[in-house]
Amino acid sequence: MEYHIKYGSEIIEYEVRRKNVKNINLNVQPDMRVIISASNEVPLDYINKFVSNKAPWIIKQQKYFNRVQPDSLLKKEYVSGESFKYLGRQYRLKVRETYGVEGVKLYQGYFYLFIRDKNNNEKKKKLLNEWFRLKAISIFSESLDRVYPLVAKYGVIKPKVSIRTMKARWGSCLYKAETILLNFDLIISPKYCIDYVVLHEIIHFIHRSHNKDFYNLLTVLMPDWRKRKAILDEEVVREL
Repeated sequence: MEYHIKYGSEIIEYEVRRKNVKNINLNVQPDMRVIISASNEVPLDYINKFVSNKAPWIIKQQKYFNRVQPDSLLKKEYVSGESFKYLGRQYRLKVRETYGVEGVKLYQGYFYLFIRDKNNNEKKKKLLNEWFRLKAISIFSESLDRVYPLVAKYGVIKPKVSIRTMKARWGSCLYKAETILLNFDLIISPKYCIDYVVLHEIIHFIHRSHNKDFYNLLTVLMPDWRKRKAILDEEVVREL
């Protein structure tokens, strides 16, 4: 159902979806819709107060989406001059026709895409995605190597890393499989943000829920984790 609150001169409209969840979940969509997920036991008055408390952040997210949405909706044409994000930085694309091996190289601040048919957009997209996926495998593994020593003394077995494209979260802890699942799209984030997500998921092997002990340990091991998360929330625009 649709509801709204007033915050200053702003009207925040939001949709409440009743689900079997333990906590209230807030999600600001790229189309600027505000979705609240809560169980049937949570009163509407409580949800209204929750949204009011989150109003500054909601407005900030909506303004961000409003600013970047026109660019994000543009369909990539994979032509020279287009911009692609990698590890927190934007790089311009240079497409080069070749009779040799097709592939992608990052060189002197540019993505060079070598392809036989410059008009084959599907092949260009495939070549770039393959390059990003190979980099993700390497960089996420390096992140695990950096972060794991922080928690090794707590008796945590070094987990495996698996990569998947996910819509709702940056990572997930697969406890029984001794694996952390990382979102492929993290490859556009700075390495220190990737480290935060990796540590976040590894700590779930010690504390399964986001309780006080979880956040206390996260703060001890990574005192600036809030700044790293804020970059993910504000620049990459996903909420863990």
